[in-house]
Amino acid sequence: MALRCNDIPGLPGLDAIRLRGGSAAATNPVRWPYLAENRSFKDWVKGGELVFVTGISRHRSPQNLAECLYEGKQCNVAGLVVLTGDAYIGQLPKTLCALADDLALPLFEQPYSLPMVEVTEVIGRAIVMSEHTGTESFDADNLASSTDLIEAWIQCLGNQSAMAKLLGCHRNTIRNRINQLTDSLSRETDKADVFKSRLLAHLLLKPAPSAQQNQETK
Repeated sequence: MALRCNDIPGLPGLDAIRLRGGSAAATNPVRWPYLAENRSFKDWVKGGELVFVTGISRHRSPQNLAECLYEGKQCNVAGLVVLTGDAYIGQLPKTLCALADDLALPLFEQPYSLPMVEVTEVIGRAIVMSEHTGTESFDADNLASSTDLIEAWIQCLGNQSAMAKLLGCHRNTIRNRINQLTDSLSRETDKADVFKSRLLAHLLLKPAPSAQQNQETK
């Protein structure tokens, strides 16, 4: 039901984020993303946050990054994401990755080239989606592989014959793919409700149009 740390790299556009340590706790649920600007963040979190450390507003030495891990463990955050690149934090120290393993706290590395506004938006949408579905776990791969099917359903208003024509396949193929999308859950769950949940997830996780795309449509 909850979005978990190990789901993050599988979210749309977030494949550049890599788990570097603390894999033993990779199933920690993520309550919300939090961008840490101060040296200490313990007074600003409630537990379950995925904490992002950028180094932009405050220099982050290897010692301070280690303190962030200890503090995160103490505050019961879901995990820590460190942004790396040439400008601020060059790379993750190997000792930090080892410490994350020792503390069993997921440690991720994110390149600075990946805009934070996009990262937090995608994660926020995924959390909202997970709270509105009855799934036992969030399956980003399953959802991503069904994008064309769901888009066709939206465009054709659920008409399976029209969907088959649009996607260039037989109507039975459409029916089978819809069944595959819903059969992963409990048989006690109504399939129509499951498909509605998948549709909601797709709409929530679908990236918003960029400013350039909006300009091109004018």
